[in-house]
Amino acid sequence: MADKVQSEAGVEDPTIGRLISDASRDISTLISKQVELTKSELKVSVKAGGVGIALFAAAGFFAVMALIMLSVAIAYLIHWNGSGLALHWAFLIVFAFYLLVTAVLALVGLKKVKKVGPPERSLEQVKETKALLQR
Repeated sequence: MADKVQSEAGVEDPTIGRLISDASRDISTLISKQVELTKSELKVSVKAGGVGIALFAAAGFFAVMALIMLSVAIAYLIHWNGSGLALHWAFLIVFAFYLLVTAVLALVGLKKVKKVGPPERSLEQVKETKALLQR
């Protein structure tokens, strides 16, 4: 019975080397899965941040447009050769409209950028793995 290599179930008893090899493989797999999870979470965050930045760029474009349009065609249309509003009021109305568009775009962009955050699930998994390995 002392020279019996197999257990009663018919499976060889694992050696220390095999246990270490299995543990090493499992840890490697766990770490690679955590890296994949982090990548997928960052892709979502970067996409939301990109949309927010694009909206900020659009807000900047409309701010520049507001400065140009402040003294051009729409104000003269409102003035209508003197039979409409006074020219200074016409320019002020055009400026206020573009400023409102700029504010709305900036607020929507800010809301999108605030949604960008750290990869929380990945960080939690790393903490759990660290706790398991320290036991």
